[in-house]
Amino acid sequence: MSVVNSPLSDGDRTLVGNALQGALVDLVDLSLISKQVHWNVVGPRFRSVHLQLDEVVDTARRHADTVAERASAIGVPPDGRASTVAKTSGIGEVQDGWIDDGEVVRMLVTALAAVIGRMRERIAATAEPDPVSQDILIGLTAELEKHHWMFQAESR
Repeated sequence: MSVVNSPLSDGDRTLVGNALQGALVDLVDLSLISKQVHWNVVGPRFRSVHLQLDEVVDTARRHADTVAERASAIGVPPDGRASTVAKTSGIGEVQDGWIDDGEVVRMLVTALAAVIGRMRERIAATAEPDPVSQDILIGLTAELEKHHWMFQAESR
């Protein structure tokens, strides 16, 4: 049952809602992981990597809000609770303690690649049932791909 009426059919709302929920979880987890390594990065490239991580956090948080609000707009209650993120995220865990700047860069390349792969699947899945949600996913994926490119360039 939804208290919000949607122009989408029930089936389309479920499909799009699942895509948006998955995107929300990925974005929340990406922001948490990025902030965790932001606090613990060490090494000769500390400052540049530290600042670059803040950019990823900002992107993930901004888009998480947009995705969650889109889900609400189509009548799907978003779930960004820590327990939901921990159970359903597709991003691996990060180690605790200090992390070498080179390792942080490799971790972000891997995490961003995983998230981008799933976002592209969501883009394809939402093309027909909801081009509005697809457009949101396209925009956020473009920004994630820019971060991915920059971290890859940093890893050489």
